[in-house]
Amino acid sequence: MFFKGSRYENVPPAEIAGPDGRAFRYKKTRFIGPATPQQMHVVTQGERLDLIAHQYFRDPERFWRICDANVVLWPGELVAQAGRRIAIPNAQE
Repeated sequence: MFFKGSRYENVPPAEIAGPDGRAFRYKKTRFIGPATPQQMHVVTQGERLDLIAHQYFRDPERFWRICDANVVLWPGELVAQAGRRIAIPNAQE
């Protein structure tokens, strides 16, 4: 259901029974553990988070690691303002 490397890959599935007894499968809440910043990045005008992730991790789809380290849900929030300093965590943490 989730691709290898997805932030939901290791979240255990859960199941709940509906009123009619049918089982519904879902993913439990993904709790974000501490992400220790390894360095800081200053956002420039028009910069994109996927490109920042590629710069540091060599994988644009790992942008969510940067979101986790900065405790944001909306990726665009991190790059909306030029000059903002954002934490860049270890890619493997």
